[in-house]
Amino acid sequence: MAVFRYLYGPLYFFGFVGGATAIVSSGSSPAWLFVLIIAAIGSSLAAERIAPFENQWNSSHGDGRRDILHALVNEGSLVAMVLLLPLITSLVPWESAWPKTLPLWADVAMAIVLLDVGITLAHFASHRVSFLWRFHAVHHSVRRMYGFNGLLKHPVHQFIEVTAGALPWLLLGIPLDVAAVASFAVLIQLQLQHSNVDMRVGPLAYIWAVAPVHRHHHLASETDGDVNFGLFLTLWDVLLGTARFGSSQHIRAGAIGLAGIEDYPDAYLAQLAEPFRKQAQSLPELGPQSERQA
Repeated sequence: MAVFRYLYGPLYFFGFVGGATAIVSSGSSPAWLFVLIIAAIGSSLAAERIAPFENQWNSSHGDGRRDILHALVNEGSLVAMVLLLPLITSLVPWESAWPKTLPLWADVAMAIVLLDVGITLAHFASHRVSFLWRFHAVHHSVRRMYGFNGLLKHPVHQFIEVTAGALPWLLLGIPLDVAAVASFAVLIQLQLQHSNVDMRVGPLAYIWAVAPVHRHHHLASETDGDVNFGLFLTLWDVLLGTARFGSSQHIRAGAIGLAGIEDYPDAYLAQLAEPFRKQAQSLPELGPQSERQA
């Protein structure tokens, strides 16, 4: 079991992203990517039962149907973005500046880094700007962490993060196959980042923003949760001064969620409406950093 805990993270990420790279580079039908997505979700759920970090997080909190709807909408938006890339990039009034001699895996690595910068900065801003926090709070309302609810986001906030992350892709004229694999990698990383597997990543925790690092970010605290914003890499948090690398073994059931908010809605449609309801009623909905500054 100890071997499984140490190998799970790298094998899951490189196994599935490598599989997506092989599918795309071979010219196989894109439908195989959807098969791979289902296999990745199933593998994540199975691993959480083989070596759970917190047993209570494996039990349904009445959130299964809601999480499925969030996943379908948000992953559907990623698929739509990839499909629309040729149209969007055709509107850029200059030739593609994307390197044309790199192997696909190197292109994907570069695309992930570029995407990660924009998404991390949008995430960071969402904890400091009241308007953005209203939409991001949906993601922080979860009462348990398991891989599948890493896909839980308000569609407005998903659009903001995807736009911020994909802007360098558009400006540089990213090839469609590279965008497809890098977008697939986002889904894999989100599941690892919120996974309920008791994974051990050793020194990789200082580089890779997976669950042992990201749990700190979901603490129901106005101060302690204001850390570790990176999606793939911890480098951006080091530069922003928001990195925390200590053990997260103490972050268990009851420790995550929205600080001081007990009645945040659980149903999907209610969560979609909540940011607008709060805005209309002028209720304070500031993120952790803003609460300290207010």
